Amino acid sequence: TVSGNLPRPGQTGARTIVLTQTQRFNIDMAAYMAAIRGAENVDYSRRVKLYDLYSEIMMDAHLSSVISKRKSAILFTPVVFKRDGIPDDSINEQLQSPWFLRFLSDVWDAQAWGFSLFQFYFDGQWLNYNLILRKHVDPVKRLIMHRQTDINGEGWDGFADLLFVGNPDDLGTLAQAAPYIIYKRNTMADWAQFSEIFGMPVREYTYDGNDEMARRQILMDVANDGGAAVVIHPEGSGFQFVESGNKTGSAELYERLTERCNAELSKLYLGNTLTTEASDTGTQALGTIQKKSENLINLSDRKYILNILNYEMTDIFSAFGINTAGGSFEFVDPEEVDAPAKMAIIEKLHNMGLPISHDYLYQQFGIEKPENYNESVEKPAAHEPKPEQEPEPERKRFVNRLYSFFVDALGRRADRKVLKW
Repeated sequence: TVSGNLPRPGQTGARTIVLTQTQRFNIDMAAYMAAIRGAENVDYSRRVKLYDLYSEIMMDAHLSSVISKRKSAILFTPVVFKRDGIPDDSINEQLQSPWFLRFLSDVWDAQAWGFSLFQFYFDGQWLNYNLILRKHVDPVKRLIMHRQTDINGEGWDGFADLLFVGNPDDLGTLAQAAPYIIYKRNTMADWAQFSEIFGMPVREYTYDGNDEMARRQILMDVANDGGAAVVIHPEGSGFQFVESGNKTGSAELYERLTERCNAELSKLYLGNTLTTEASDTGTQALGTIQKKSENLINLSDRKYILNILNYEMTDIFSAFGINTAGGSFEFVDPEEVDAPAKMAIIEKLHNMGLPISHDYLYQQFGIEKPENYNESVEKPAAHEPKPEQEPEPERKRFVNRLYSFFVDALGRRADRKVLKW
């Protein structure tokens, strides 16, 4: 059970893990290096500060965006279990439940955070799990701590319902991303201060040094006139506002450093920058090449997930009575062929002499099969063509009508030629 110092509603007895609030702070490179050194300590490795740092940098919009894009290639591609090439519906029903989608996401997170530790259980008829909080886990000594500040804890090797994913000594890719988030956050803070100082006019008020009432009236006016910078000084005293020599160049410096940090994050997780942001020097050909590189990374992620499912998860499934022997998990690539292109493929296949089922055509193009299908396909004897006329094959008329339907539906201009089948 997981809770704070006070039990949550419905909890009774002692809590297994007592939570501590995440320490969110103004992170800098000194805090980053201290967290890295604490995590890499050989004898007493402590990762609490490091994972608090990770939680903080995950608030960055660009970092969360590129990680979500990386995950999408996995989460939105169906996974099926097949035995002897035939899908096993009893197992695939589990794979379609919400817990499995969360599981794939948390398995991928092991690459970013260094590891993930799962505890599985049955929730009714569905398999489910809890992700053990990483701050309470020592992956090197294989211990689970009651509190995150504890040195010793309970070993998990004796639990058959626990699954460890990752490398015990790995700090995750977020350790590489953190410096760029720190530099960008500090740069944007300086940029915001620069904009506040040089982007708004400075108001100057003078008053007679011997007139205290005038000074108080000026202070009241300043308080009611907005938040722009104000200088108040007695008459006769000097005031000089020294501006930056090149305000436009200074603003561009902040912007370029921010863009550079974002570009490094994109390259770290996607292998490129052109699939996330437009570039003045990028071309369509270069973008296509970098997209192929990103696809290779996505294929690597799939291989990583399948290795976990086909090798690491087998003992977990067996412990819960799910038989995966003799089968394997596979990703099912969705079809990305539009209706006109698919129609052209079907036409070429038919011209090659390959018979095509009408039921397949109805299914592929999402058309409802009429109730009187058999009667409409069968040719009535009363309407047989005259001997001198060449009869039009029924399949030809059917496919022509289907082709015309999709041309009209897509609003494209096309010649209504009779297909020579």
